[in-house]
Amino acid sequence: MSLPAHVELAEGRLLLRPWQPEDAPALHQAVQESLETVGRWLPWCHAGYDLDKARAWIRHCREGWANHGQFAFGVFERDSGVLLGSVGLSQRNLMHRSASLGYWVRQSRQGQGIARQAARIAARFGFDRLGLVRIEIVALPDNHASRRTAEHAGARFEVIARHRLWVRDRAMDAAVYALVPADL
Repeated sequence: MSLPAHVELAEGRLLLRPWQPEDAPALHQAVQESLETVGRWLPWCHAGYDLDKARAWIRHCREGWANHGQFAFGVFERDSGVLLGSVGLSQRNLMHRSASLGYWVRQSRQGQGIARQAARIAARFGFDRLGLVRIEIVALPDNHASRRTAEHAGARFEVIARHRLWVRDRAMDAAVYALVPADL
């Protein structure tokens, strides 16, 4: 697989691109703004998430791009450059040509269809550029916003999988959705 050194995916009002070191302050600010909503579902989003953690996450993401193991994008407003959230493909399975898709949107911009659009853009990247044939979206059963996003992005609900996620030091069931190329 050959990917250019700098990937930008622009569609409508959104621009998706790999995280850059200079994004750390904006990432830190977006996380701190979103503790109440994003932090409810994603344990990494907590009050102790400081600028060093943002920098470490960006380094981790850049390593993922370099070794083709995961593909995390910052989601930006195309016109203003404001950071809106993140979307990414991870847990890539080369043998079965599949991956997991995750997303979050900063609290002040939730409810505007950003996650749905970003998920679709990232999924197309996965199918077209990575050769994936299946992309899973996994959410806690009571995370209704994430589940609606999966459905609005075109994913189909498949199952409540027992003990599918490890969250806050315990196994939890999860709703599993899937996208295949025909869904887009």
